[in-house]
Amino acid sequence: MSAATNTTDNDGPYLRTRFQIGAVSLQRVVEAEMPILRPDEVYPDCTPEMLAANLHWLEPRFYDRTKNQLILGFQGFLIRSEGKNILVDTCVGDCKRRARVEFDNKRWNWLDRLREAGVSPEEIHIVVCTHFHVDHVGWNTQLQDGRWVPTFPNARYLFTREEWDHWQSEAARPGRERSGDYIVDSVEPVVAAGLVDFVPMDKRLTKDVALIPAPGHTPGMVMVDIQSEGKRAIVVGDLLHTLLQVRYPDWSTRFCADADHSRRTRKAFLEQFAGTGVLVLPAHFLSPTAGTIERDGYAYRFDYVD
Repeated sequence: MSAATNTTDNDGPYLRTRFQIGAVSLQRVVEAEMPILRPDEVYPDCTPEMLAANLHWLEPRFYDRTKNQLILGFQGFLIRSEGKNILVDTCVGDCKRRARVEFDNKRWNWLDRLREAGVSPEEIHIVVCTHFHVDHVGWNTQLQDGRWVPTFPNARYLFTREEWDHWQSEAARPGRERSGDYIVDSVEPVVAAGLVDFVPMDKRLTKDVALIPAPGHTPGMVMVDIQSEGKRAIVVGDLLHTLLQVRYPDWSTRFCADADHSRRTRKAFLEQFAGTGVLVLPAHFLSPTAGTIERDGYAYRFDYVD
């Protein structure tokens, strides 16, 4: 299957890219792109020697030497299919107390970018969180009269039972405490409001859009698969955090709930889609985010769209 066609235009500091996958449109809605994680902080297997061997292509776009930090993007994806506005991942959010200084009480005004993409919060029909990490659920809610209320009042929020059960368990407590307990302000309020449907990990959303299970990084993580008129694109969430994991597919992150399972899921995906032309959109890849997986010797490479 061939990758989608795309058009681009400038949106402030970001390259805003719209893709047409057959009858389905997809648009990135960017919250931020910034240096944020030391390579050894996110990848336990990354040694100084391995980092040095990759600096020739990492700098300056993907790595800030002065801060010793990788540069990541934070974004959601707006999918339009069969008259439905589907929002995939809701970023970090504004006005939220977080342990990480880069996220704490920010004012990114991401809803303004969503409106610039052509929809208001009231016009979102479906919200999909690929998984429940702090940077994927933030705009599920917003502060109103001192309370966290659903940002998308007319939407059904689709959660997998596997993900919900994990983050309600004792095993997830260290992750919740590490970030500031975002489950309390960004996930539980939409459940309490009765807006959540617990769905299987392979749930079909429309004729052309479906979820794909991708467990490992978290137990209930899903990807969003778009197949229409012979074209295909997959929003892969945190299956890949940076280009380093394409070059080194054995690398799982310190944030993975099950590093071995995450590794197996990632390697199986790369093997399946390398050389197919399928458009791949990882949550944290910098603008324009989308590209294809290609074989490169014994590993893989990611070729950004033009």
